[in-house]
Amino acid sequence: MPLKPGRAKDGATRQLEPTADNLNFPRWGTARLGTERILLLHIRGRNEPLSVNLRDRLVIGRYDTETDEAPDIDLDECGAQEFGVSRRHALLLVEDEAVKVMDLGSANSTYMNGQKLIAHQARILRDGDELRLGKLVIRVNFA
Repeated sequence: MPLKPGRAKDGATRQLEPTADNLNFPRWGTARLGTERILLLHIRGRNEPLSVNLRDRLVIGRYDTETDEAPDIDLDECGAQEFGVSRRHALLLVEDEAVKVMDLGSANSTYMNGQKLIAHQARILRDGDELRLGKLVIRVNFA
């Protein structure tokens, strides 16, 4: 029978031992990315979520008409410019089996669950977290 996290009868803590039953159990709770590597971005005001196949790095932003460059996740159809989303606003990256988000020095900042992110410092993104890019609000779910 596999060990469960918690305290033993003698009060000592014990480590969860890997077994066939718990090998796929998330080690970090809702921060661990599933094997499918799909994110659902629920954008406030839109009925259907945007489904994103997550690679190691994805830039979120809007199309740049001057350079003819588009970010990996283009939010133009969501009113990105009106909401203050920069062309290269934020970065989603995968490190150590976790998804992280980083503000790329955007003009109107990136917020996670109401807390302003420090530019160029990655923070762990968890299933159900809310991102705000400028005034555009996105709830992130892991598929």
